[in-house]
Amino acid sequence: MFKFKTPSKKARETMSKVASGEIDGTNFEESCIEKIKKLTCHDEVKITSSGNNSIFIALSAIKGDIIIPDQGGWHGFKQIAKFLNKNIITLKTDFGLIDPEDIDELDIKEDSALIYTSFAGYCAEQDAKSISKYCRNNGIISIEDASAGIGDSENRLGKHSDIILASTGSPKIINVGSGGFIAGNDEIFKNTSMPQKLSKASEIICGGMDCELDNAEENLQLTLDATDYMKKHLTNTLHPDKRGINVIIPHEDAKSVGWNLKQNLKTDKSGFITTCPNYNRVKAKAIAIEIKNLDYRCLEKENLDKIIEEIEINNLQ
Repeated sequence: MFKFKTPSKKARETMSKVASGEIDGTNFEESCIEKIKKLTCHDEVKITSSGNNSIFIALSAIKGDIIIPDQGGWHGFKQIAKFLNKNIITLKTDFGLIDPEDIDELDIKEDSALIYTSFAGYCAEQDAKSISKYCRNNGIISIEDASAGIGDSENRLGKHSDIILASTGSPKIINVGSGGFIAGNDEIFKNTSMPQKLSKASEIICGGMDCELDNAEENLQLTLDATDYMKKHLTNTLHPDKRGINVIIPHEDAKSVGWNLKQNLKTDKSGFITTCPNYNRVKAKAIAIEIKNLDYRCLEKENLDKIIEEIEINNLQ
């Protein structure tokens, strides 16, 4: 049985000590803010109670339209934009991958924003640098949900967009069960004081986050390497040449094959098989193998080979 990802032992111990009062006088929130500033290369950072609250703050600051990818994003983008009565414009993608030139075809207002995730459907790295450059040159605010891309050692993700936000819930790269953050400039925070007041994270969460931030780069790289190994040993994956933290395999009978895989690839908690169509992955019949959900100790060759073997048994090759 595979193990589902949980916060690190150090993070759990720190959170427990903060909750019991054993640690006093340490400002974990300020420590987190300084670490996130370095990771994102942004000057202003706020710790929030969740990733969705981070999205709420970001979209609250936008005066124009909200552009979202047609798939491979996060369903909260659309839900929150609707709640805020924002006009939503859908951008056509290549199974989640954004070509910024396609934005030229859209009729958008001034002061609009594009919101997207670091990895399309978790399986393919977005060209965040090109996307943010295009947006900046065309007066569009770029918002990157870097829940899956924070800590990128190649500095391609989680740095270039105007606003970087993330969830630190389970099973994210920074994993403390809840919480989040948003990084941007002073203008964003100046115009969103009310949602910020309603989205505070506890010092307990900040204590765990402070520990997890130290491991973000290593944890992301472990997940990327494991996913790369899987893609090299499978022949029918979506976006095979792109970095990602899951593997998506198109299949016409995704529902029944997905069910079989779930029976044979179990974890001690939640699973790591997602059946598509699914907006958060791809809007096509496919199976997503969520490497990102697994405990880092499960990302060894022996365990990955077991997953590959099960995929081959179910004729997903």
